[in-house]
Amino acid sequence: IKVQVPENKSSSNTSSNQFTFDRKEKIVPLNKMRKTIASRLKQSQNEYATLTTFNEVDMGDVMALRNKYQDDFVKKYGIKLGLMSFFLKASTIALQEMPIFNSVIDKNMNVVSRNYVDISVAVASPTGLLVPVIRNCSNMNYADFEKELSFLGNKARDGKISLEDMEGGNFTISNGGV
Repeated sequence: IKVQVPENKSSSNTSSNQFTFDRKEKIVPLNKMRKTIASRLKQSQNEYATLTTFNEVDMGDVMALRNKYQDDFVKKYGIKLGLMSFFLKASTIALQEMPIFNSVIDKNMNVVSRNYVDISVAVASPTGLLVPVIRNCSNMNYADFEKELSFLGNKARDGKISLEDMEGGNFTISNGGV
């Protein structure tokens, strides 16, 4: 899909990611054994303590790239190049290359695989963290990600995030950390 992005988008009224895309889902029923496994995993998730793991990543090259091009990026796009756009781009590529991670098991115990990537990202608001969705990530570049993050962050700080803004994410990035 080729998308033409208008040059002068205003993020004051609408999201910078308001495009129409061919969004399809493929539904594959689980066999009886897989249904039982999925049900038991969900039961375990609901009833037992969960463990979160952390992996350290050397972001030195990204930091150097960011420092080298920050001024040019700001001049061209009017927004700073942050680290979250790198996490978003890497996650988008990974979800496209490994589509099973971009799938869900629905209430009817079917695997629903999506041909689109919508990523939920935690943003701060006066009432706490909110997790709005950046839609159609596979068609976005670093500038698009930064503009959308800024738009959603401002919307959260202004108390204008809606339930629709937070529905339907395929994958979540809670916080890239320092």
